[in-house]
Amino acid sequence: MKHGEITEQIIKAFYTVYNTLGYGFLEKVYENAMVIELRRMGLHVVCQQPISVYYAGQIVGEYLADMLVENCVIVELKAVRTLLKEHEAQLLNYLNATSYEVGLLLNFGPTPQIKRKVFDNDRKKYRSRMNTDATD
Repeated sequence: MKHGEITEQIIKAFYTVYNTLGYGFLEKVYENAMVIELRRMGLHVVCQQPISVYYAGQIVGEYLADMLVENCVIVELKAVRTLLKEHEAQLLNYLNATSYEVGLLLNFGPTPQIKRKVFDNDRKKYRSRMNTDATD
């Protein structure tokens, strides 16, 4: 499994945070707690990583990924009742717009939910570059 060891650690951190904080906080609270937990595990984390989307060589939009872990896994956090197809599409679009191939969608809802998405670079319709000058 591509980046399996890293995604396993992220999932472990997710359950640690979920079991400690439970359900009901805003997404930012979970993001802050995840950063603490992932860094305690020795992982490198960048929050609110800008992703520029290009069309015909021009920027047509910019998004912020909640987290980039070890410069290889995009992590999107939600704090909603249940994950929707739109949330999965958001993560797939982030993967499609970058050279990153693995993403996790983590929901701190009433029941914890995890979706792992892989989008191989050779299958992507278009590519843009991710801004890598951001620091945390």
